[in-house]
Amino acid sequence: MNIVRVALDLPLPKLFDYLAPDSDESDIGRRVTVPFGTASRIGVIISLTQASEQPDAKLKTVIAILRDMPALPADWRELCEFCARYYQTPLGEVTSFALPPMLRRGKLPRMPKVAAVAPAPPSRDTVPGAGARDITSAVALPPLLAAQAAAVEAIVGARGFTCFLLHGVTGSGKTEVYLRAIDAVLRRGGQALMLVPEIALTPQLEGRVAARFPTAHVVCANSGMADAARARGFLDALGGRADIVLGTRLSIFMPMPRLRLIVVDEEHDASFKQQEGLRYSARDVAIWRAHQLDIPMVLGSATPSLETFHHAGTGRYVMLELPERAVAESMPLVRIVDTRREKLQEGLSAALLGGLQKRLERGEQSLVFLNRRGYAPVMACPPCGWVSRCQRCAANLVLHLADQRLRCHHCGFEARVPRACPDCGNVDLMAFGRGTQRLEAMLAERFPEARVLRIDRDSASTPKKWQALLATIHAGGADILVGTQMLAKGHDFPMLTLVGAVGADAALFAADFRAPERLFAQMMQVGGRSGRAALPGEVLIQTEYPDHPLYQALIDHDYDRFARNQLEERRIAGFPPFSFQAMLRAEARAMEQALAFLAAARDAAAGFANGITLYDPVPMRMQRLMTLERGQLLVESTSRPALQAFLAAWMEKLYALKMPAGLRWHLDVDPLEF
Repeated sequence: MNIVRVALDLPLPKLFDYLAPDSDESDIGRRVTVPFGTASRIGVIISLTQASEQPDAKLKTVIAILRDMPALPADWRELCEFCARYYQTPLGEVTSFALPPMLRRGKLPRMPKVAAVAPAPPSRDTVPGAGARDITSAVALPPLLAAQAAAVEAIVGARGFTCFLLHGVTGSGKTEVYLRAIDAVLRRGGQALMLVPEIALTPQLEGRVAARFPTAHVVCANSGMADAARARGFLDALGGRADIVLGTRLSIFMPMPRLRLIVVDEEHDASFKQQEGLRYSARDVAIWRAHQLDIPMVLGSATPSLETFHHAGTGRYVMLELPERAVAESMPLVRIVDTRREKLQEGLSAALLGGLQKRLERGEQSLVFLNRRGYAPVMACPPCGWVSRCQRCAANLVLHLADQRLRCHHCGFEARVPRACPDCGNVDLMAFGRGTQRLEAMLAERFPEARVLRIDRDSASTPKKWQALLATIHAGGADILVGTQMLAKGHDFPMLTLVGAVGADAALFAADFRAPERLFAQMMQVGGRSGRAALPGEVLIQTEYPDHPLYQALIDHDYDRFARNQLEERRIAGFPPFSFQAMLRAEARAMEQALAFLAAARDAAAGFANGITLYDPVPMRMQRLMTLERGQLLVESTSRPALQAFLAAWMEKLYALKMPAGLRWHLDVDPLEF
């Protein structure tokens, strides 16, 4: 009696057995349609067995085994099983998440008629079954600096698993190193996977890769693509037809039978961590996958995460340094503007305004960086104290003056700007603070001859708008850019010579221990947009704390000093990477319900929490979101294996806990948000 074990997209940590009389070993990894309750579901066959724990009479028969596409390979299933095991998520939810939406619905896209490339067994040199070929463009390649050449040689010469940290200053030519390494992989008949943090960066990189490898089949993968396009890319990768896959975090699940190199660009970026559903880190999963396949991988960043920097310092990863810019003669000059004794004009110092004027006179571009979109963070009524608060979240509504709306940037709630105070009727409501819209209006008034262009999630709300804005900048159609973190990484603007950073101080005193690390990376990245070509660059950072060690390290472009200081503080405090964490979160209609569940979860750990610290349940910083009250419970250990063993046993207890109606909970392993 043939029985298939199926992973279904259900919040249950189990596989489901079904009778499948016509199944055989070749069906492992195929999608299958099965009856479930009164409906049918699509799942993935994980294994075959001849016996089930369920009585034969209770076993249902599969509706259909979908043999219209190749079976998902063993290494792909092992990757899903690792994610399920490490992130404590049911395997069915992981396999469903890893498939494109169209495939998980049991459908297939229309595919062009092309010859498939046969999957090949592992090889350390030319990949059998996929002959080596020349895929490089005839265009002359840029010369390499000595450090770049050494990095390429190390990556290309690696045999087996090695994790490289390519630590290069902004503009040092990390992308060129990636492309040379990918070229070597393709010449051997292999496939390459490259991850980037933002969807917005993918088209730019896609164009550069396509120009370098004109005959290679390049597949892009991100959540902004149409369902059919995502499914086609997945099948091209699965069939071995894709030579290079470029994508955001979800592309780590692309099946690639000839995968020989993984690159994670801007590896420090928090965007690589999924914050809902399967809460995985694409960077960490990429490292596991490279180890699984015994292939090299590259983590690239000008400001590596402290965990990655620590691993490189202890020899777990191999450090490759690019200390010089590849095109520009020097790094931009960083100056700190002390705003304690200066009267600012709409938040801008005289030094920054003067710098903008000089660039206008020289025909150069400037960027004013403020990581806060909208016109103002809040509206208020001074006489009575009314504040524009969100009705569904513990957050303020942000004023968007251009379209006369108040919007919550957390849940999406919006309302019209009131003509008078809803509480006292006062018509003189005030906007407090400033966002990019307000800064744009101020600069347009201050410099009427300048073409001011705002770049944020509102002005670049679609890929088409984003590409149009980038084209305008590259064509010289803007003099002063006002932008958020969208402009902080991955962009080369040859005429941009001045960056002014506004409103950075708040992160210095945030409750999150990772806030200084993020601030340094943000300032280093956005400052690195200036002076990337022949023109010298300058960065002005406005602050009330000019002597802070973080800013002093920025002046010297000394990431190593900053990182070592931060790591020592974390070692003393017992924070990652010197400890390992998981966060249990619960949300309910009332905070009492959420905290009561978390307290019960903590009590359920009694007796097997040796070497584990469970902290008290507390409300989250954003304690209410979408009308639900949210609490959290931090779990910590100095041993990753001990933490994983505890979590596996604890999850069994959590699934058995009784919960009030409407309460939801999830576990976040290696959390980035607190």
